Amino acid sequence: MDLLACVELAPKGRQLRSVIWLHGLGADGNDFPPIVPELGLGQEMGIRWIFPHAPAIPVTINGGMVMPAWYDIQEVDLRRRHDERGVRLSAQRLEALIQREIERGVPSNRIVLAGFSQGGAIAAHTALRHASPLGGLVLLSTYLVLADTLESERHAAQAKLPIFQAHGTLDPMVPHDRGVALRDRLVELKLRVDWHEYPMGHQVCLEEIRDLGAWLSRLFEAQR
Repeated sequence: MDLLACVELAPKGRQLRSVIWLHGLGADGNDFPPIVPELGLGQEMGIRWIFPHAPAIPVTINGGMVMPAWYDIQEVDLRRRHDERGVRLSAQRLEALIQREIERGVPSNRIVLAGFSQGGAIAAHTALRHASPLGGLVLLSTYLVLADTLESERHAAQAKLPIFQAHGTLDPMVPHDRGVALRDRLVELKLRVDWHEYPMGHQVCLEEIRDLGAWLSRLFEAQR
């Protein structure tokens, strides 16, 4: 399988850790790099930021229009009819990017997966099943896919996985209750979830970015 094309922001010095950040439906890897400076993380942290481009596929809910997507969405109700084949294919592609970072010399416990909306669903799906401890998981305005397989497929290596999760209380695309349901499921699995909610729609806001930056700073300081 060919590696996904990515936008990358390399550290000025030695690479010590990696953040792989997946965009939402219809966007691409250029969506989130402008946020990186706003996170307030110093160059001494040695972070390589990786923003992959999802492949362009027909999306049923949008009339079959071809657009960047991590999997097909067939219904407005995000609890039903998940595109299992598409989810698992994107998970394989994300696993390949994780492996590339390991080959670059970054251990898995210094790799953070992040994602917004559909990208967050893939980040969560992949992280919880990954066979080696990851450094962290960032879930923004997202939801759980293939929930019925999580119990049997989740890996014990992620028992202490730190998680930052945020959601807008006014989100019309991924309703707030879908974010809450994901959070509650993670808590049921005894995972540490740092939960945040904001009076916003399907977007990110400055307060959220600052909260995420503070969380990542604490996470990376603890890993030194």
